Order: sequence, then structure tokens, then C-alpha cells
Amino acid sequence: MAEVHSEPRESSAPRTLRASAASAIASLNTTLLPSEAIYLSVPFVQRMTTPPTTQSAPHIHTAPRTDVSQNQGKFRIHFNFPGRAVPDHDDHGYGPLATVVESFMDPGTLIRMHQHRNEEIISWVPEGVMRHDDRQGNELVTDSEHLMVMNAGSGFWHAEETYAEDPPLRMLQIFVRPQTLDLQPKIQHEPIPESTPDAWRHLFGPEGGDAPLSVRNDVDFYDCRLAAGATVSVPTHPDWDTYLYVFEGAVDVEDAQLGYTESALIQGNGDDDISVTASEDSLLVAFCINPEAPITRQGTIGR
Repeated sequence: MAEVHSEPRESSAPRTLRASAASAIASLNTTLLPSEAIYLSVPFVQRMTTPPTTQSAPHIHTAPRTDVSQNQGKFRIHFNFPGRAVPDHDDHGYGPLATVVESFMDPGTLIRMHQHRNEEIISWVPEGVMRHDDRQGNELVTDSEHLMVMNAGSGFWHAEETYAEDPPLRMLQIFVRPQTLDLQPKIQHEPIPESTPDAWRHLFGPEGGDAPLSVRNDVDFYDCRLAAGATVSVPTHPDWDTYLYVFEGAVDVEDAQLGYTESALIQGNGDDDISVTASEDSLLVAFCINPEAPITRQGTIGR
């Protein structure tokens, strides 16, 4: 994310949109999150200070649609901070999962070449297309059949665009904190398995796992199209927690109700099955997170 320009491809219209998402998140860290400003200047690796959950029953923390957003005309973003769902939690992120950004790009929008460092950026596009090019010579199209992971490491330059003939784009850009600083930069862009109705699809996970794409920390990511009245269990890992986000629709998570763009952080689920039942046709994403994983907090956006 960087400077945004509203002209269609090959247009001579003036470039007027100059705000940047990087400056937006920097502003958030210095104004809304003053207690965390120290993390922006001193590189280090941090472990979560919150002790592991010892309660026998799962604890479900729900959160409404975020009120942290940036409107740059043809490019609009909403920042979802999973750590903010937990009372008295001292981090806007939750372990390796820094933020989940709901992004909108109108047709004919260009986000010029810009750099990311020390973060893993995943582009999940359930409909429409997001066009990417970079200084490595890649020209990639991410859509409902492909997933992109940019392992920015020590630095990766890229641009994003929609053509004038493309449909309006709504997607998630997911920011994962790597385990250590200045790793080798690379990009992954792969076809993903066809989804199965009312079942979770595993799309990325830690390096060495069985997901189609990987990130360099302990986060697994799943999506699910759930028909009205259908029920699934939340994805779980032993000793990990789960963050659930409703991209479309509405669901019941045990006794909690979640609607459009609302979320829940589920702590201490252990071996228990947490059921999710759709009250209308829904599109869900879920993250299994190791809250004790080593993390860095020097990402360009996902600090």
C-alpha cells in the first residue's frame, strides 16, 4: 500500500490522491496507540507477555466492525486489530497476526510502486481481480482461484492496480509478523484448491506445513463458504487460539452472534469443538494463531 492514483490505465487524468496507508498506520501507532510507540524505533523480537489461557472452557471475545479506516477516494481500507478484542490486551495485534485489512479498490485505481519490509502480506481475493507487478519482473493477477503471499523480509517493492474494465474489488490484505527481522524477500503466487461448500479450506500456514502457501511464523489461515443453516467447527490447533472474521453474512458462534465484518477471538478452546452456524449464506475466514510465537514489530504496515 502506498500512494494511490485514481486515473484509469493509460489515462491522462491528473493524479490527485496522495495519502498513504503506511502513513495511516504510523499515525495510528502514534495517536491511537501511544503505549506502543516505543516499538517503532527499536528492532527486537518479542514474545507475548499475556500468560497462556488456563481456563477449562473456551473464552470467546467478540468485536464489532472496526472504526479505524482510511478513505482515499477510489482506495478505501478498514483496519481490523485482533488483539483489541481482548480486554486489557497490550497489543493491537495478537501474536504473529498483526492486522487484517479490508481493502476496496474501484476500477481504474493505481497504487504506485512502494516498499514493504519485515512483514508477510497475504492477498485474499474472493471475487474480482487484484493486479500486481514488482521490481523482480513479476506481473501477477490474484483472484478467487489464486492466493498471493509477499514475504517482504529485508525489502520488497511492488505496485497494485485495477483496470478500468475490472469490477470493483473488495479483498483482505493480511499482515503477519515474521519471527525475525530482515529475512530473504520472496513472493509466492499459486493456484488454490477449489472450495468445498460448508467446509474449511486451508490456504496458508507456517513453512514446512501442508498448506499451498507459507508464512514465516505460526499462523494458519482458512476460508469457508457456509450456507444458511449449516454448521462447522472452528479450526483449532492444540495450545493455539483462533481469530474468526465474517467477510459476508451472519453466524452464531456458540452463544455469540456475529454479523457482517464482525469478528471473534477464541482463547483456550483446547480440544473442544466450537460450532459456527450460519443464519444466512456466509463467507468466513479463520486464523489459528500461536500466541507464544516469537514476533517482530517492525513491519511497514503490520506492526
